[in-house]
Amino acid sequence: MAILLTDATLATMVGGYGLIPDGAVAMDETGILWAGAQADLPSQYASLPRHSAKGRLVTPALIDCHSHIVFGGHRAAEFEMRLNGASYEEVARAGGGILSTVTATRAASEDDLLTAALSRADQIIAGGAATIEIKSGYGLTLADELKMLRVARAVGRARPVHVVTTHLAAHAIPPEYKGRADAYIDEVAIPSLHAAHAEGLVDAVDAFCEGIAFSPTQVERLFLAAQALGLPVKLHAEQLSDLKGAALAARFNALSADHLEYLAQDGIEAMAASGTVAVILPGAFYTLRETQMPPIAALRSAGVAMALATDCNPGSSPITSLTLAMNMACTLFRMTPLEALQGTTTHAARALGLPDRGSIAAGQRADLCLWDAQHPAELSYRIGATQLHSRIFGGQIVA
Repeated sequence: MAILLTDATLATMVGGYGLIPDGAVAMDETGILWAGAQADLPSQYASLPRHSAKGRLVTPALIDCHSHIVFGGHRAAEFEMRLNGASYEEVARAGGGILSTVTATRAASEDDLLTAALSRADQIIAGGAATIEIKSGYGLTLADELKMLRVARAVGRARPVHVVTTHLAAHAIPPEYKGRADAYIDEVAIPSLHAAHAEGLVDAVDAFCEGIAFSPTQVERLFLAAQALGLPVKLHAEQLSDLKGAALAARFNALSADHLEYLAQDGIEAMAASGTVAVILPGAFYTLRETQMPPIAALRSAGVAMALATDCNPGSSPITSLTLAMNMACTLFRMTPLEALQGTTTHAARALGLPDRGSIAAGQRADLCLWDAQHPAELSYRIGATQLHSRIFGGQIVA
């Protein structure tokens, strides 16, 4: 049923914030039919059932474009290890890190993984998200990677949220392949990608290009397999060192390169030329107590679109609040509140290859957030506050 949202302060995210005071939005399940100043409402929408926003701020629903919310167990003990001086690499090389989550994820049933993932998804949704990207990468066998992707799809069926699934089998080298990363790519990563694609479980392909994970040459082989299947790629790049992963991603016209703390100018220029989005993940920077910040000013100067995400995962970013990630990006990295909101709306949509969302305009999905706020900058300003009043998902009001 079509409805008319009235008495709203619209942040359309068209041309900056795109603020429209006393705005209105006509919509139905097919999408937004019209948006603008209430005084300019076309006559054909005047008789629609009305829902007053009562002056609240209305934005596009938020988009979490990088998450790992399907996993078993937790890694609180490693948090304590890092506080006592252990580095991320030291924890990983000692058998902790990603591999400890792999053990717990392999042991968990699909039902158990789904129950835990839904709890995390509920928290992200409660913070305003209507789209969540969910990666695999904690199974590291063909069967367990498919198990994770099936659970990710199930999250989208169980909740009013759109789920984008990403195959991340090239996340870490499991113990049974220690010292044999090339064999793992050939025997697990690529075959599991083909199997996931055959079952309709994968929307994009990702990898971790780093000294403790996979080399650019190994990632390239996986990307060629993804390209042959017609799947877009993205990459965990330059988080701990500069292996030129961002330039590799750009060469494949990747949707995004993510983390990027050690990104150099050549990588920035490659991303600018390809249109690859930089996904900034301040939760991991904060949790790992890193000191090397991503080159925000250089990315801004080059015109590279910057998205933001929670990177929700058990080890390096156990956060489920996009507005907290926005505050961190502003406070830690000196992004502006406008950039932070673009990063969780328009630019996050680009990072997932979803042009039908991220702004309030005719033809866009009718996914909106009503906030107990007066100005969009408040979403980044209030640290960890829950300002969401309600969501509209697919044209339907959700409490």
